[in-house]
Amino acid sequence: MSITEQNRRHVIQSAKGEKPFDLLLANANIVDMVTGEVRLADIGITGNLIASVHPTGTRTDANEIHDLSGYFISPGLIDTHVHLESSHLPPVRYAEIVLAQGTTAVFWDPHELANVLGLEGVRYAIDSSRNLPLDIMVAAPSSVPSTPGLEMSGADFAGDEMSTMLSWPEVRGVAEVMDMFGVLHGSDRMEEILNAGITSGKLIEGHARGLNGADLQAYLAAGVTSDHELTSAEDALEKLRAGLTLQIRGSHPYLLPDIVAALKSLPHLSSQITVCTDDVPPDMLIEKGGIIALLNLLIEHGMPATDVLRFATFNAAIRLQRHDLGLIAAGRKANLVIFDSLETLKAKAVYVSGRKIAENNQLINALNVPNDILPPRDTMRLSPITPNDCTLKIAGINNGSARLRHIRGARFTQWGEVDVQIKNSVVQLPNNFSLIRVQHRHGRHDALPQIALLEGWGELRGAIATSYSHDSHNLVVLGRDPDDMAIAANLLIESGGGMALVQNGQILAHVAMPIAGMLSDLPAPELAAQFRQLRELSSEIADWEPPYRVFKAIEGTCLACNAGPHLTDLGLTDGTTRQIVDAVIHTVKHA
Repeated sequence: MSITEQNRRHVIQSAKGEKPFDLLLANANIVDMVTGEVRLADIGITGNLIASVHPTGTRTDANEIHDLSGYFISPGLIDTHVHLESSHLPPVRYAEIVLAQGTTAVFWDPHELANVLGLEGVRYAIDSSRNLPLDIMVAAPSSVPSTPGLEMSGADFAGDEMSTMLSWPEVRGVAEVMDMFGVLHGSDRMEEILNAGITSGKLIEGHARGLNGADLQAYLAAGVTSDHELTSAEDALEKLRAGLTLQIRGSHPYLLPDIVAALKSLPHLSSQITVCTDDVPPDMLIEKGGIIALLNLLIEHGMPATDVLRFATFNAAIRLQRHDLGLIAAGRKANLVIFDSLETLKAKAVYVSGRKIAENNQLINALNVPNDILPPRDTMRLSPITPNDCTLKIAGINNGSARLRHIRGARFTQWGEVDVQIKNSVVQLPNNFSLIRVQHRHGRHDALPQIALLEGWGELRGAIATSYSHDSHNLVVLGRDPDDMAIAANLLIESGGGMALVQNGQILAHVAMPIAGMLSDLPAPELAAQFRQLRELSSEIADWEPPYRVFKAIEGTCLACNAGPHLTDLGLTDGTTRQIVDAVIHTVKHA
């Protein structure tokens, strides 16, 4: 008899009263994810499993008893779609934070690591997640890069790479399919990737931003079964009616009031409503929380706590095909979170596999850092640059004028046109314009810098640089002053990546991220403090205007898979037509 079989036999015997429980959680108010009731019961645990859920006081035979009188108990929370890289922490440090908040399982799309390191990045994600109390399920990145032909990342994934990843037992599905254009227009690459996913029988995650009508139906017909890219309440309802599993995300909180109102208007709440964080930076992860922060926002906007918890437990487990999670029932894994109130959720205690691991939002014992996993470094394959490399030039013109296409807006971008003067070969920036500069950092082509005009960000008073830039994670610098831009870029090249702010030749803030140019070696509180400082000081350089022109938009300004103009390492691109566009409309030379 195997250890697993032996453990199951002990669980059955405990349930029948033939053997004592290892642990009895007594007098708990159970949040029942099936009936929606909050009811009093005792929970007997043997090994890592729940052996029995029974009336209070009917069993006292246990090696240990925890009295939970007055408290509420829920299954451990599940995040159905997350990029751990956005926390800029390796998995062990990320786990220490979210476990204490009540999150006991996540579905990680290591899309960012894959775009820098290829299959090696996915292997690092898997290997660095082993043997942690946080159950980290890994998805196989489908969009490396997200828009082939418009950008170049550190690798290219097609059908063979997808089949390889899906053959690994730790990989539980195809990560978000961002190349919507390729799916809808029948690209060979996307057909190979989707066919590999369908053949594997594993999950296929969606990224259906802006899709509706026939295009949405076609996207589902390709095999996609979920979406977290919700843009409005109407969008959420159309996708739910189409049959997609919704992953309501916390990274766009301004949408939540309307989405909650729309869901509450339905005759019943589908089991195909789940929650996810997607992207949470380290300071917000510590100060506000991951999934727990989203659940509290949903409650604040009028969703009953019992429904919100079901989204994050039972519904999530169904979505992820994890029938050992998401329910307080015999035979399920004893991952549990204790709350003292259902009005505002805050983890009083957290149990994983039947063992109490956290209390009062702190782990009882720190997690061991794997010493046999070597984090990938030295991914900034660039030489230092000069201020001259941060000026916009028009080929063949020393002095004159030109009409140029440019990027207007943040997140939802549009094309603009503007007349500029050229003096001594350099474009003179118009009022209220700045520059965006993108340079390939992965060593796969000549890495000639691409520079474009940016409107709608105001006149940046310095430079903001990042090597964490969705989705190809090339080196991006925004600014007006070439000297500041060069200092910021060189700081990241030297430190192995990260984010930096420079103003008047002085470094305002710098967060080094030497692991793949996106993760930090620092302890989480120290990293969070540095990141918070950088975010706060960024307002010295940019005038932020929520909800779109915000600090986070820096990381997503090169998302070429989205509609409209974006600058990538290959040039000025149009996400709608999937073309690289010449910025120059016409020129006039002066003597």
